[in-house]
This record gives sequence, C-alpha cells and structure tokens, in this order.
Amino acid sequence: MAERNGQAVKQYREGNITAAFGTDLFIHGVTFVPSLLLKWYRYMGLTESEMMLLLHLLRLRTEEKELYPTAETLGELLSGGKAQAERDLESLRKKGIITVTQYFHEEDQAVSEGYDFEPLFEKLSEVWARSKVHEIEKTQAILEGGNASGLEDQELGRLYDEFAKEFGRLLSPIEAEQVSRWYADLGSTLVREALRRAVLIGKHNFKYIDSILIEWHKNNVRTIAEVQEYERKFQQRRGRKPRKMGDVKRDRERERALIKALYIS
Repeated sequence: MAERNGQAVKQYREGNITAAFGTDLFIHGVTFVPSLLLKWYRYMGLTESEMMLLLHLLRLRTEEKELYPTAETLGELLSGGKAQAERDLESLRKKGIITVTQYFHEEDQAVSEGYDFEPLFEKLSEVWARSKVHEIEKTQAILEGGNASGLEDQELGRLYDEFAKEFGRLLSPIEAEQVSRWYADLGSTLVREALRRAVLIGKHNFKYIDSILIEWHKNNVRTIAEVQEYERKFQQRRGRKPRKMGDVKRDRERERALIKALYIS
C-alpha cells in the first residue's frame, strides 16, 4: 500500500484488472438519486441536460463535500463543457430548482456559499402530491361505477397526457377538471387544436387556450374545417389574402401572426 497526496493507494496485481475495477467500484460507493426524481423530472420542466447537471451536483455534494462547484469543475464532467454548465446552472436558478445559500461550518466557525437543493425537493413533492390526487380521483371513479376503460375515458386520458407533455408537468386537479369541461363541451379535436395554437406562439397557459375555445364556441365553430374557414374570413376582413402553403418555416410564421392577431386582444 503506497501513499499519494496523503491518501492510501492500493498497488494492484498485474493482470487482475477486473478485480481492481470491482474494488474501486465498491470503494467509491454510489450516489443516491430518488427514483421519483428520475420518474418525474420532465413534469418539473427539467431537460435531460439539466437533470445530468443536477446528478453531478448531488454527487459532488455527497462524495466530495463540494458545496459550490465552479462552472469549470462541472464542465469537465459534462459533454458540453463549461458552456453547458453555465447555461444549465442559470436555467435551474430561473426555474427555481436550485438556489445559492450560506452554510455554517462548525469545525472552523466559517461561513461559505453553496447550492441549496430544498427548492428541488419542494417541487418534486408538488408533482408527487398532484399524482396522488389523480390516483385517488381515478380510484373513486372506479368505485362509484365509472368505466375508466371506456373509449371516452381513454380519449380524455390521452388529452391529459398531451397537456402534461406540452406543459412539462402533471396537471393539477383544477386544470384536469378544466380539460374535462372543454372535452365535454367541444370534443377532443378542437381542444387539441387550441392547445396546438397556444403552444405554437409560446402561450403555455390555460387562460389563453380557454380564450381560443370561447371564441370558437361563440362563433359556432365546431370542426377543424370550420376553424380554417373562420380564420380565412378574418384574414379577408383585414384585407389580407390567404397565401398558398409551401415553405414550412414561412407558413409557421404566418400562422403565428394570424393566431396572435385573432386570439390575443
């Protein structure tokens, strides 16, 4: 056994690399990551890149007692380097996933800054709570004689999943109830189309989707063809001739402009 920088270093026997790997695997231990975090990070609005950065932050905290690793240190662990670390750290702060706080070190009576993971687990607990509410409501529906496997319930379930995917999180009970009302009043096709229009211009909120559906309901619009005809007439009233489709990027920009003009007061 030799020493290097004050640490014990084992001298491995030549040719016994498998045993050496197994020993290091055991000595270095594992980083604890909650399964719920891996399961629901998408519903918290986290990207795969941000999730990987979080895993490294947690490992550095538990294994190396690094409270506030630099972007350079983190960049060495990420495929995107320092630039990725800086970008994702800033994004995690803006999303309220991590904050910077002060820590008191009792052994030397010193204070230093470090990353605080409490907001991360607060948001995870919110997603968990919404999931439990959804499970309870589903169970109650079954116990009360509802046919949870019926075609209508399956279609409504798909709508819930599509909203959750676009919003990057599970729906709250109030939001789920709103989607259910829209579905009952106008059907899944129009609800999906309103969601698509809202996402297209970056309006990820229920109030805006509701305004689109109210506009269609008020003007007796009930099908996609009627939506297209309604928007065509709107363009004509503004003195603009509908253009032929062709260039996908340009068509998308025109559609965004139309949606903003028609549905945003």
